[in-house]
Amino acid sequence: MTTKSNWIKLACSAAAGALLFAIAPAQAQAPAKEPIKIGFGMSLTGPLAANGKSSLLAMKIWEEDTNAKGGLMGRPVKLVYFDDQSNPSTVPGIYTKLLDVDKVDLIVSGYASGQIAPAMPIAIQKKKVFISLFGTGINDEFKYDRYFSMIPNGPTPKPAFTRGFFKVAEAQNPKPQTIAIAMADAEFGRNACEGAAENAKAAGFKIVYERRYPPATTDFAPIVRAIQATNPDLLVVCSYPLDSVGMVKAMNEVGFKPKMWGGAMVGLQATVFKTQLGPLLNGLVNFETWLPHKTMEFPGSMDLLKKYQARAAAEGVDPLGYYMPVWAYAYLQVLGDAVNATKSLDDAKLADYLRKTTFDTTVGKVKFGPNGEWATERVMAAQFQNVKGNSIEEFRKLDTLPIIYPPQYKSGDVIYPYEKALAK
Repeated sequence: MTTKSNWIKLACSAAAGALLFAIAPAQAQAPAKEPIKIGFGMSLTGPLAANGKSSLLAMKIWEEDTNAKGGLMGRPVKLVYFDDQSNPSTVPGIYTKLLDVDKVDLIVSGYASGQIAPAMPIAIQKKKVFISLFGTGINDEFKYDRYFSMIPNGPTPKPAFTRGFFKVAEAQNPKPQTIAIAMADAEFGRNACEGAAENAKAAGFKIVYERRYPPATTDFAPIVRAIQATNPDLLVVCSYPLDSVGMVKAMNEVGFKPKMWGGAMVGLQATVFKTQLGPLLNGLVNFETWLPHKTMEFPGSMDLLKKYQARAAAEGVDPLGYYMPVWAYAYLQVLGDAVNATKSLDDAKLADYLRKTTFDTTVGKVKFGPNGEWATERVMAAQFQNVKGNSIEEFRKLDTLPIIYPPQYKSGDVIYPYEKALAK
């Protein structure tokens, strides 16, 4: 039997429930702040995946860091991305979808020249700001005024990759006289080795061999033998990750020992390839863009590296992260700073701000100059030295990869000639 007091309790409960029912939909429908969507393609499979995946992890860390600080303009940020499979032909479709279907607010590029160039016509057509990640000379022909390059190549990007190589070679006594140049017949290979030829001529070296090889090449021994037949003092190679590995193995297999070699070999910065090749790398002089030496500990760089390394194993990415993470974080830093400063997503306003501002980032100060390239060049040369084995610990030790150029970042001396480095 229900007493009066029980009825009152039931009535009160019912009223409270009705009130909660009435409030709940209103709360659920309350307009949340829409995220600012940043879209891009990234190489998560295929030959560029080692660098693409490590870049993506750093970008996710930027997304989390930014949202923890309140987002951009008080709105959360959301990365929207698709795997371009290391295949340039997938890129136009990805960016068309991002802009027309996914309605992203902003776009950035994926990793590497071959993936950036196919996106440029879409960015230009849509009049979007486009910050690229490690593209070489992309805007030389497009001359798009809303393009900005996150790579320290400076105003002359093509020669920048091998400038340090040539500066070190020029300083040797006696000075070497001849050089061979081999390149992958693809966007980066052609651009970087075009720059290498410029550097060679400026330094007074005679080019005795200059050839392209197909990107799908797997046997590099015939190429090395053809180069060896010309007996050059120096060898510059402009290559992508898999052919970089193939060339190192072929050099050791054939036993070719020029006085110095390396140059613009992409992939040898990644731990997976370093541990695969181990001591075969000794003596090779190659470009680097950032290493955690004391001279390059820019604001936030070591904190990012710590976060990245703590998550690298679970994400299945480069465990050290000395190559791409600081750059991938920095190009989103630059974009985010521009959005917050202008309080706008308008591409014209963002481009104007990007052109005139110096940014503080995980890779140091960034100022854009002509064609959206860095106003000042800062590519380094480093040499593999005294690598004893194939363990990751060999490459965690920074003395196995000292910076030998430029002087302000130098952390060691070159071992010259190459054969001397092999005897160590």
